[in-house]
Amino acid sequence: MVNSEQNIEIIWRAFELRPEPVPTLPPDGEYLHRVWNSSVYPMAESLGIVMKLPPIQPRSLLAHEVAHWARTSGKFEEMNAAIFRAFFERGEDIGDIEILISLASKLNLETDSLRRALENREFETSVIADEKEAEMIGLGGVPAFVANRKFALSGVQTVENLKMLVKRVRDSK
Repeated sequence: MVNSEQNIEIIWRAFELRPEPVPTLPPDGEYLHRVWNSSVYPMAESLGIVMKLPPIQPRSLLAHEVAHWARTSGKFEEMNAAIFRAFFERGEDIGDIEILISLASKLNLETDSLRRALENREFETSVIADEKEAEMIGLGGVPAFVANRKFALSGVQTVENLKMLVKRVRDSK
């Protein structure tokens, strides 16, 4: 996504919060409920976003592979949004190939091609490369905003903070 007015390009990268073998969090555990009640729900409400604590905590590697695959068709933004809605609005298992194929189908994407790509793990190395880059930069959570691989902000940010990040990069040139 490019913001031509500001000459800013936004590139989404893959980042698994809990990649194998890190255990996933129990969906009914105290930690997730506390964080969602104290931070996620109030923030979502203030932004007018519908979000529900998902009843499952799947691995997200395949979902990231699907996003990389969709990028090759110029449909990254649509697929990424569909994955987010499936997980955060409907609580669907975005680690399940059939659910991911169904999401692609609803977007009229080529599901046979997607199935082959997932079964052959064609985009796994791309996802891992994104994660290694995040590790080299020192990122440990999402969302994260990185500018020119030099400056980073972690966590949900205000528009003002993001503008300051862009200004900092431009001033450093």
